[in-house]
Amino acid sequence: MRRSRPSAERLLTAAWRGRGLLSTLLVPVSWLFAAAAGLRRGLYRRGWLASHRLPVPVVVVGGIVAGGTGKTPLIVFLAEALRALGCRPGIVSRGYGGRATVPRMVPPDADPAEAGDEPVLIRRRTGCPVAVGADRVAAGRELLRRHPDSDLLLCDDGLQHYRLRRDLEIAVVDGRGAGNGRRLPAGPLREPPSRLAGVDAIVLNGGDAGCPEGAGPCFRMRLSGDAFHRLDDPGAARRAEDFAGESLVALAGIGDPSRFFSHLRGLGLRFSERAFPDHHAYAGGDLAFAADGILTTEKDGVKLARLAPAAGRPPIWVLPVTAAVEPDLARLILEKLDGRPPA
Repeated sequence: MRRSRPSAERLLTAAWRGRGLLSTLLVPVSWLFAAAAGLRRGLYRRGWLASHRLPVPVVVVGGIVAGGTGKTPLIVFLAEALRALGCRPGIVSRGYGGRATVPRMVPPDADPAEAGDEPVLIRRRTGCPVAVGADRVAAGRELLRRHPDSDLLLCDDGLQHYRLRRDLEIAVVDGRGAGNGRRLPAGPLREPPSRLAGVDAIVLNGGDAGCPEGAGPCFRMRLSGDAFHRLDDPGAARRAEDFAGESLVALAGIGDPSRFFSHLRGLGLRFSERAFPDHHAYAGGDLAFAADGILTTEKDGVKLARLAPAAGRPPIWVLPVTAAVEPDLARLILEKLDGRPPA
């Protein structure tokens, strides 16, 4: 059975759990990173670097910690909830992991190698127009040019993209919190925890942690999902009990694979774990498992579907998850944007 090799990303992620030797050696570099990030933000706040406003309200969903905290399922939840309240949201993303060099729209059949795995997943789940680009301002303009009826933009993972002026900021915090409390690359922090005091809302993804001190309103997000579908035959469905007695491998290439593995264990499943770096570009050899089945995330399924069929490969079962947020975050967004409760 092929095992994935340790990568620099995985080594760093492991180092961020404590203040060991690798993290400590990187502290001087983190000082330089923090100084540069602080200077850049200060230049935008003082207007010495230009930020640009789009003709519709912009709601940024992001975080202060590198790696996955649950922003993608939150974006999907907000897009659907806002649409149910009468909005016509569009979504802008960096398209991390994709090869797009200019702003572009993401069609439902987009190649994740071009547009990025998360934008493709969001486009398919929500049906909303999605644009990707390193320059979120240009991506937002392209989306509005192609879909002028859009009346609100959700910006995926754009908290530090200060070139795009925003009307609301939502920060996602998961059970890892601030990790070892150090800045990149000695720790996971893109910005200091004090940054959370300036956002409009905080979403706590799982766990029982309280709202950070001095922060604004907090919301709790829970992810649920117990129905698997077969990657090469979406009409074939299974629940956890249908895998009883089978040899299973759980595969995840997301920001925090342990969250997926914990979810599966909560469903009563027994399996071998295989964690890959976030946005991993899968090759056929990554699936050379002696097993009855492979369990994976919806985000990984977007990329795995592009692999050519191979004889003897175990069937791949994808587990979509759905976010639920309490209290009503979508309604709070409209209240803040409109200055009044929505109808």
